[in-house]
Amino acid sequence: MTTDISPEGLQKVYDALQRIPEGRVGVKLSTGEAGGHYYLSPDLIEDLVQSVNGTIVECNTAYGGSRSSTAAHMQVAEEHGFTAIADVDIMDADGSMSLPVTGGRHLQENLVGAHMADYDFIMVLSHFKGHAMAGFGGAIKNISIGIASSDGKLMIHTGGKGGSMWSADQDSFLEAMGEAAKSVSEYEGNGERMLYINVMNNLSVDCDCDSSPSEPDMHDVGILASLDPVALDQACIDIVYDTDTGASLVERIESRNGLHTLEYAEEIGLGSRTYEVVSVDD
Repeated sequence: MTTDISPEGLQKVYDALQRIPEGRVGVKLSTGEAGGHYYLSPDLIEDLVQSVNGTIVECNTAYGGSRSSTAAHMQVAEEHGFTAIADVDIMDADGSMSLPVTGGRHLQENLVGAHMADYDFIMVLSHFKGHAMAGFGGAIKNISIGIASSDGKLMIHTGGKGGSMWSADQDSFLEAMGEAAKSVSEYEGNGERMLYINVMNNLSVDCDCDSSPSEPDMHDVGILASLDPVALDQACIDIVYDTDTGASLVERIESRNGLHTLEYAEEIGLGSRTYEVVSVDD
């Protein structure tokens, strides 16, 4: 962890992981809905993305909005400054590929963007914040809903049942996110070809997929990194609970039973909620 939210701080936490990407690197982040402004700043991530010769990867949305088609999504990526720092690939521009889900309660397969097969390593850069449906969004959400194709997003949102994406019971949706995330980790060598970084700034209760997110009322924290997405998200959650400015975000998390995502992800073997925070600050 570092409290230095800068390109230099980002590089420090990345270096501390001591995992060097090899081959073609996809950098998974949210390009942010048009009208929103809390997505990760291209100025913050540019040096790191370019140092690994990364391609920014995303998938289209399933709810409409400004990123529901590849052409419109690329326009948003350009407007938000991402195409100026790296190539951008909308991974489901050519449809989906299926990843097996082992031991899941809800999903038998996870549909991700077909272009995922083109990458040898996934660097996961997440803006940690609240979320209207999941309670919070961090590394787990970024590799489940985020890497799912638009068809895959529908499967996750409905807990594998299909139909309206708003129709699933809450816990089924949260558990399906964990199952989808685990399938991605297993595809990437049980996580050996992945790393995770969460940036805790602009901590709105709303997601970057919201075109009009609420103003943050929690102070900026820093940047955390891990090779375990469950440990990383749990550490961020604990920081939110420990601060005296996190009440709104805590209410959002608890009102959506968001902690169940971490409980279930640990239960199915995606990672561990046990961790140690190591500061890389001088």
